[in-house]
Amino acid sequence: MNIIRTNSDHPDFQSLVQALDHELAIIDGDEHEFFAQFNKTANLSTVLVGYENDQPVAIGALRPYDSEVVEVKRMYVVDSLRGKGIASQVLAELEIWAAELGFKKCILETGKKQPDAIALYKKNGYAVIPNFGQYAEIDNSVCFEKTL
Repeated sequence: MNIIRTNSDHPDFQSLVQALDHELAIIDGDEHEFFAQFNKTANLSTVLVGYENDQPVAIGALRPYDSEVVEVKRMYVVDSLRGKGIASQVLAELEIWAAELGFKKCILETGKKQPDAIALYKKNGYAVIPNFGQYAEIDNSVCFEKTL
């Protein structure tokens, strides 16, 4: 797989974001609008797009949380290629980029209705933490962190 660094204006990133949002609307149901407000992609300068046979198949992004912490956002792999380690590759590349930018820790939020995502983050060394920020009182959220 070939992974490129880009920003949120990249058309392949935008097309996979649409697929991700469609999937999350089904998973989240009535809670989708609440979560969607925190997943805006405008002005993200640290975005990855993964390609398999020149086709865009995976994305991930970073959003600064504070001067030392960055939030992992918009992780997605097309359904037909899941379970092949692609998400772990994208996540590892995001962590490398975050460290290069001087961040000390990655944090993220995912939903309890997304067991594959929870397993991905645990497998890659992320530890469950108390829900942070806008997710603090949200029962359906699970938050993670990893020191870089």
